[in-house]
Amino acid sequence: MKSLSLRSIILAALALCAVLFTIGWFTRNDPSQEPYIKILGGGFMFNYREAEVFYGFTAQVVRPLASGSIIEATFDDPSGGAPLVVSERVSTMTERYALRTPPVRGVEARKPYHVSIRVYDRQKTSLLWQTEMDFTSQISDRVVPDKPLTIGPGYHLNPD
Repeated sequence: MKSLSLRSIILAALALCAVLFTIGWFTRNDPSQEPYIKILGGGFMFNYREAEVFYGFTAQVVRPLASGSIIEATFDDPSGGAPLVVSERVSTMTERYALRTPPVRGVEARKPYHVSIRVYDRQKTSLLWQTEMDFTSQISDRVVPDKPLTIGPGYHLNPD
């Protein structure tokens, strides 16, 4: 039986490293093909204590964006008015952003409401990325009272 020399062990290790590097190179995900943001979740929120209904989503930046870039969302208005536009600037302080509508009314159960999401550069001259999605509520906003049930930070009963 022939003994292994140090040189043959090093050459075998280098050959194994080259094979593993080649496999890794061809099976990698190209970061330039990834979307700029990933939608983590979203939907309708009903706050019956404050008599508010709104909907929105949470997004995470997964591909580097320049500070000051703009994430803009256009939401359908459930009451049938003009679309609601909400935007937020990207900063270096966080990777997660929550965009939501102002309080809305007219939400119907099981009706899809459309949302367009766009990412612009800091001057809003160039569209970098966009996607669209729909959110559907399981309940109508008729369960929410017309006036807040409580007021203030201590949830004191509304005198009205």
